[in-house]
Amino acid sequence: MPTPRTSTPACYQLCFRSLSQEGRGLSFPCDAEGHIAFDRLSDRARNDYFFARVCIGHAYASPTVEPTPLH
Repeated sequence: MPTPRTSTPACYQLCFRSLSQEGRGLSFPCDAEGHIAFDRLSDRARNDYFFARVCIGHAYASPTVEPTPLH
């Protein structure tokens, strides 16, 4: 029986890709289902998130959940 991996939690980001400028999207830390802990975001990040949400289809594509790149 395999043992669960508990040493390193998986990290994800919710990514909003720009529809007009490649590489100019926004991303926010989230869990595997795309849920964001808003109380952990700065005021600016929270405002950017809500801006991206209302601009889906105009300035940003629908968000996707992606693994956070390792550094």
